[in-house]
Amino acid sequence: MALILFFLGFMGLGISVFPYLVPRAITIWDAAAPRQSQEFMLAGAVVILPIIIVYTAWAYWVFRGKVGHSYH
Repeated sequence: MALILFFLGFMGLGISVFPYLVPRAITIWDAAAPRQSQEFMLAGAVVILPIIIVYTAWAYWVFRGKVGHSYH
């Protein structure tokens, strides 16, 4: 419930200042990075995220059953 309340407050703040990031000065589109930079970051994320997910799954598989039901 606390996370939902925080998220709703954050969304309310975003809606209240839309479309300006700095009131009456800079819009969201003026503050955004150039399209080429965003495409470069998207390509990097498309390559790296599957590697991270596969490595994490492999690590969970390797260490499954090594920890008991209690941390003590």
